[in-house]
Amino acid sequence: MANILVVDDELGIRDLLSEILNDEGHQVELAENAAQARAARNRARPDLVLLDIWMPDTDGVTLLKEWSSSGLLTMPVIMMSGHATIDTAVEATKIGAMAFLEKPITLQKLLKAVEQGLVKSAGRKPLAPPTTLLHAPDLTVEVAMTGGIAAAVVELGPQATQSFLLEKPLRDARDEFEKAYFEFHLAKEGGSMTRVAEKTGLERTHLYRKLKQLGVDLTRGKRAA
Repeated sequence: MANILVVDDELGIRDLLSEILNDEGHQVELAENAAQARAARNRARPDLVLLDIWMPDTDGVTLLKEWSSSGLLTMPVIMMSGHATIDTAVEATKIGAMAFLEKPITLQKLLKAVEQGLVKSAGRKPLAPPTTLLHAPDLTVEVAMTGGIAAAVVELGPQATQSFLLEKPLRDARDEFEKAYFEFHLAKEGGSMTRVAEKTGLERTHLYRKLKQLGVDLTRGKRAA
């Protein structure tokens, strides 16, 4: 069991994270702003901190800097945000944050990040060190936060790879990846929208709108087949 401090100004997110972490057997302390987070840190060093970036009084990056400059950044800190840029993520990494969770946070990513943070807090080596080969679900701001290289290579199939420059704005990089992702599945499934919808987990109507939005050539898969 670990002592985890959750800092977020949104009540719903605090309650959700608290419920999940309590179910995992951890003791959770909640703070809705930087002032409460400072008080909690001064009382005792938590084993791990989940820290929101955008807060009304003092933002998470500023609080991270404060802890770092005063010698209080002695525990792993995982940043959280739904609106962070790559520049913000890189800045937080340089200050000392160990990871980044992009909202909405999935249960799998939350538990994995917490596990890795607690391993670091206990001074043990991670079971699986980070790799420079980045797969589809990881091509986000989280990549930059965890030390992603300037260009990420995503495996698209036996004969195809695609490079994505992480220095681009997040939206542009994400659109490029999504377009390549759907083109790959269209080619693999012979242009069948039904099978692509099943493979990608999207409802067919939503998938069609997504492909049109990304400018995907819907005949390309059929030609390849």
